[in-house]
Amino acid sequence: MENKITEEELSTIKEQTNDQNKLLTDIGILSAQKHSLLHDLAVLNGKIEKNKEALNEKYGSININMKDGTYSEIAEEVEEVENE
Repeated sequence: MENKITEEELSTIKEQTNDQNKLLTDIGILSAQKHSLLHDLAVLNGKIEKNKEALNEKYGSININMKDGTYSEIAEEVEEVENE
């Protein structure tokens, strides 16, 4: 006579294993998507920096109002060196 678990127990194990495999696959897909999105973000950050440099060359150091496009100059602070 063979030692055997019940059909219900075997069914439960198979279902749980299938669910686990699906979740692991989904995690892998999400990881790949995250990697792609992080790459896209890095590319966009590079574009933002180039645009900031171009605006800085044209207007100098400014703060831009994102609602209406107006801007104000940023006053450069000069550090005072104390003589000891």
